[in-house]
Amino acid sequence: MPVSMSDDRFEELVGDALDLIPPELTRAIDNVVVLIEPRNPEDPHLLGLYHGIALTERDSHYGGALPDTVTIYREAILELCADETAVVEEVAVTVIHEIAHYFGIDEDRLHQLGWG
Repeated sequence: MPVSMSDDRFEELVGDALDLIPPELTRAIDNVVVLIEPRNPEDPHLLGLYHGIALTERDSHYGGALPDTVTIYREAILELCADETAVVEEVAVTVIHEIAHYFGIDEDRLHQLGWG
């Protein structure tokens, strides 16, 4: 049974997770939008998704690009978790995981660091 949580509370948790990112890194984040969607239509069990051009891949031709997106999938996370405490933890891990992709950190490295 999925955890029941208001949209506002879930959005607050995503904001709290973003606040966990050290200030020196948040200052480096540019042209990124964080979205909350119910579920990924192509992969309903996906918890989050980064879509864009990682900082490590940007070059002098990057200017004028549409914003990168980090999408957090609310229903998938609520379905996975047993209680609100687990939701808080999973939202934090998912947000940090997806923001790490913006910085060019791949899946293998994230798993090594415990953010997989």
